[in-house]
Amino acid sequence: MTDVQARHSFTILVVDDSATIRRSAALFLGQAGHQVMLAEDGFDALSQLGDCTPDLIFCDVLMPRLDGYQTCALIKKNARFHATPVVMLSSKDGLFDRARGAIVGAAAFMTKPFTEDGMLQAVRTYAGGQAAAAHL
Repeated sequence: MTDVQARHSFTILVVDDSATIRRSAALFLGQAGHQVMLAEDGFDALSQLGDCTPDLIFCDVLMPRLDGYQTCALIKKNARFHATPVVMLSSKDGLFDRARGAIVGAAAFMTKPFTEDGMLQAVRTYAGGQAAAAHL
């Protein structure tokens, strides 16, 4: 890990019902020096937020029980997490999907499958309160 990476280590919550996506994200983010927390669905994510304050949340759109839009909306309604950036992850990349993400307060929308570079760029852009405006 370089000095630059060490100075910019963030706590990141990854919410996705796919074990493969969670493993990939944990690998990419962990190797970059970030602390990674994993949640299998929206309910799991909300329960974990009681114990931590992530700098950034990656949240899948299509999940059982509580989808990503509902999860993002609930996170954003909590004053403690209102400013925490949420990046939506989805295999769908339509205008409607992006607009719905913006409505619930997402900072950005990434299309799956994502790359390591794409994920790390999102961290650089949105973690630590660096994003002043939404980039949907």
